[in-house]
Amino acid sequence: MTLARTMLSYYELTKPKVVALIVFTAVVGMFLSTPGMVPWDALVYGTLGIGLAASSAAVINHILDRQVDAKMARTRGRPLPTGSLQLWPSLVFALVLGATAMAMLALLVNPLTAWLTLLSLIGYAVIYTVYLKRATPQNIVIGGAAGAAPPVLGWTAVTGELHGHALLLFLIIFVWTPPHFWALAIARKDEYAAVDIPMLPVTHGNEFTRLHILLYTILLLPISILPWVTGMSGIVYLLGALGLGSVFLYYALALRRRPTDALAMKTFGYSITYLLGLFTFLLADHYLPPVFTL
Repeated sequence: MTLARTMLSYYELTKPKVVALIVFTAVVGMFLSTPGMVPWDALVYGTLGIGLAASSAAVINHILDRQVDAKMARTRGRPLPTGSLQLWPSLVFALVLGATAMAMLALLVNPLTAWLTLLSLIGYAVIYTVYLKRATPQNIVIGGAAGAAPPVLGWTAVTGELHGHALLLFLIIFVWTPPHFWALAIARKDEYAAVDIPMLPVTHGNEFTRLHILLYTILLLPISILPWVTGMSGIVYLLGALGLGSVFLYYALALRRRPTDALAMKTFGYSITYLLGLFTFLLADHYLPPVFTL
């Protein structure tokens, strides 16, 4: 294998699309934590540290799930199942990424962010992947706490302390995670069943899962407007949240009425657009002149 292909395989191990979304929400958390510009050192080192930690967690997830990945159509082309990369070099890669992230955050950002990032890494890469994923159909609900942490990490990277507004951002992602992932799980139900992973559609059926996607989406609507209710954001964010949430609710209702794998994947795809859009509105609203806020 050429050097370029090997490097590309290692890059693929880090789940770059997932990490990009994580870093984006973390950076938004940084900007929302201060009325002015984020200090350059917190922005640069915080972003790098959080991104490297998320990449390390992704590589560990690949390592621990390599045998399951080899049996699923969605994942059998990943570097470890195909043999493009070997186990031990991949593990060293994960440890280097994680150690670099922790050192950067602890020494160049602040200890609180380093500790919270470490807890998130362990939560996703170990507790979720090793135990929760195979132990309960509520795996994605409980494990979602690790995935909801990035905006909190971004906030603490700038301020060095936890804040109620940062926890609101955590809550939004925490409630968004189940309908986001369960839509994918419906479309991939047979693959999860074949490898004995108890995703909700496998253990309780698609109809039960579609109902819970709808219920979580309904719950997400009022939670998404809490930043406006608490004065964290203004009318532009409120309108954006209501618009984005209405479309998400439309998909959840449509999936409830017309249960197809194609619609489940469209719902999954829109859920990503929803989160990106919501955090974009938060960021834009934060820096709008006062005339645009209520």
